[in-house]
Amino acid sequence: MTTLLEVKGLDVSYGHIAAVKGIDFALKAGEITSLVGANGAGKSTTLLALSGLIPKSQGDVRGQILFEGEDVTQWSAHKRVERGIVQVAEGRATLTTMTVRENLELGAYTRKDKGQIASDLERVFHLFPRLKERIDGLAGNLSGGEQQMLAIGRALMARPRVLLLDEPSMGLAPIIVQEIFRILRTINAEGLTIFLVEQNVRQALKIAQHGYVLETGEIVLADSGKNLLGNPRVLEAYLGG
Repeated sequence: MTTLLEVKGLDVSYGHIAAVKGIDFALKAGEITSLVGANGAGKSTTLLALSGLIPKSQGDVRGQILFEGEDVTQWSAHKRVERGIVQVAEGRATLTTMTVRENLELGAYTRKDKGQIASDLERVFHLFPRLKERIDGLAGNLSGGEQQMLAIGRALMARPRVLLLDEPSMGLAPIIVQEIFRILRTINAEGLTIFLVEQNVRQALKIAQHGYVLETGEIVLADSGKNLLGNPRVLEAYLGG
């Protein structure tokens, strides 16, 4: 598989606090890669660095982020979205005072192929039928699971080359988590590259071709998702022995 996105020596610090410490990893085109670890390990910070969402006034990002071989480390978040690097934020972050339709259409704001937006909207509704049922309702009236579906749908409206997800299972009932992960497998099977940051280690590694374990800002394990699920260190630390 071709490498779509590569990270070399990524350091992220907030003042004197080092959140991410010189990590290296790669995302293969068309695959799901999961980054797992405990709360506070630096997973979300890593994702924010990839998305260009760490303000220079708050954090210092060093190292290289390469997208299709091009250094995008200094690119704005807006430019990265235009190029196809699209993040679904932790906590869903839907615009609660806007309708489901308006939220989804907002996801396509960087696109120039306006004629294709309607067909992409139908594709999102095919993946998430509940959203179509609530198309003119306010996003703030959706359940937590529906808001997560809306956040993913909005990101898909940007036609991402790589979809970055931050804790999509957070706060959701197990049956909804299963549905979200089923949909992630579906869109990956259609060719979309996915980078998944998760505390739900079992689910994240189960659907991933490759996985990385992050502890206190450092990658301590890297292997296939299947092998990591059977790794004694992962079993003991994250899967209850």
